[in-house]
Formats: sequence, C-alpha cells, structure tokens
Amino acid sequence: MPVPTASRFAIKTTIMIEISLPIKNPEKLKAGDKVLLTGTIFTARDMAHKRMCETPNSLPFNFINSAVYYAGPCPAPKGHIIGSIGPTTSGRMDKYSPTLIAKGLKIMIGKGDRSSEVIETIKKHKGLYFVAIGGAGALYASCVKSAKIIAYEDLGTEAIYELQVEKMPLVVGIDTKGEMLATCNRESNKAMQRGLGCE
Repeated sequence: MPVPTASRFAIKTTIMIEISLPIKNPEKLKAGDKVLLTGTIFTARDMAHKRMCETPNSLPFNFINSAVYYAGPCPAPKGHIIGSIGPTTSGRMDKYSPTLIAKGLKIMIGKGDRSSEVIETIKKHKGLYFVAIGGAGALYASCVKSAKIIAYEDLGTEAIYELQVEKMPLVVGIDTKGEMLATCNRESNKAMQRGLGCE
C-alpha cells in the first residue's frame, strides 16, 4: 500500500482552506473548517512543556505568534526527512498551555479535547487549536520539508524540533471565539477521517 501524501489527501476532500503561518485574520477561521497549513511549526510534548514552564523567561524559540505541534517524531528512515509523526493527546499539555499561550503561543496542534481553562485562554488571546488525525503519522511526515532539533536534545524523541511543513491537513478544533468542534474527542476520530476523506 502506498504511503499517503498531502496531495492525495487534498484531492479527496471537498473544501480545504490553504493557510500560511503566521495566520492573517485568524478570526475568520471557524471550528470545523478544514485547512492545509504551511509554514514553521515546533514539536513539543509533555517533558518539553514541563521544562519550558520551569524556565518561562528563557524559552528555546520565539513564542510570539508561534505554532506548536504535540508530537515526537520517530527516527527518520534512510532517505527520509523525518519518521512517522502523528499527534499525541493534547490534554497532557493542558496544565502547561495557559502559561505558554500567555507568552505568545498562538497555534496548537494535537488530538483530543482541551480543558475549559485552555479553551478560555485560547479565547482570551485569540489563538487557535487544530485537530490532527490520530494514526496519520505517515501522512504528516510527508508534509515535512525540513526538520532539525533546536532544543532539549537530551529528551530524545521529546526534543523540540523545528519543522517546515507544507499543506499539512488539519481541522479547526477551537477557534478564536472559543467555539469547539464536537469531534475533537478520540471516539469521533473516524468520523473526522471520513469528513476529511482520508480513510
């Protein structure tokens, strides 16, 4: 079976909004909108979040209008930029997210629901939460055009990577008004896959 790619993904969908980072007029995006995201994003999981919140005045990259993907890539196979890079459960970052959003974090990418505190903080700071598809790590790897570790290399796969992505397929899970997509939860992941045409 061939590895899925973003271009094949896009062909199967009906309406996809192509957006680039930093996002202009983020308030125009609504919960449920399907997007193809292009630009610079940073990976960060639990341990990286914990460390950043322990040193909030010495963050490893510029947080103003930044985008963080809750993921830890697998080792890159020979001839590939990066290994499979599927999303991890966003709720594991909920206790750290308000602090980082207040520091300028604008975009979060992951899977699953967010806490009421995170939703209110997203609303307050006019941020966005994008839902990525669980089990689509190969698809997301195909969207990565460059990758490099920029911080916390000692954390192994949980090190912070800077990724250049192109047409990364996502769904707006929480918009700038705090409206939430009903299918953020993992039980509805297959329904979201059907809606995006990537089963």
